Amino acid sequence: MELIERDKGDIPSEKFPKQERLSSQKIIEELFSKGSSNYLYPFRIIILGKNEENTGLPQILITVPKKNFKKAVDRNRIRRQIREAYRKNKSRIFSEKNAIMPLYMAIIYSAKEKIDYKELEKKLILILLRFTKADT
Repeated sequence: MELIERDKGDIPSEKFPKQERLSSQKIIEELFSKGSSNYLYPFRIIILGKNEENTGLPQILITVPKKNFKKAVDRNRIRRQIREAYRKNKSRIFSEKNAIMPLYMAIIYSAKEKIDYKELEKKLILILLRFTKADT
């Protein structure tokens, strides 16, 4: 059995490495105080800065409020589903020709009830596309 070698440049990465996670407290505070926001049920997205050179993907933060979901199990499940939907679709969203690449982004799940994964993924794609094409 022969292994087919593929050029790494042909296949967009579907990983979610540490470099793409927003963890700097200073940047998070600045994001929430100075960032521009957009809403599409069940998500609110806050974006700060524009990556003029379109190098690298934005650093993102995913939050699910404790106010809406008291149990950590529920919050973690929703957070995992959002992360998976983002991971699977980020290359398709940010690889478009006229896509605006933000530097930092916060994804906030604002619904008070759980939504099935397919609808969650569809809404996340719609709001990300809306934000990346906002200025074109």
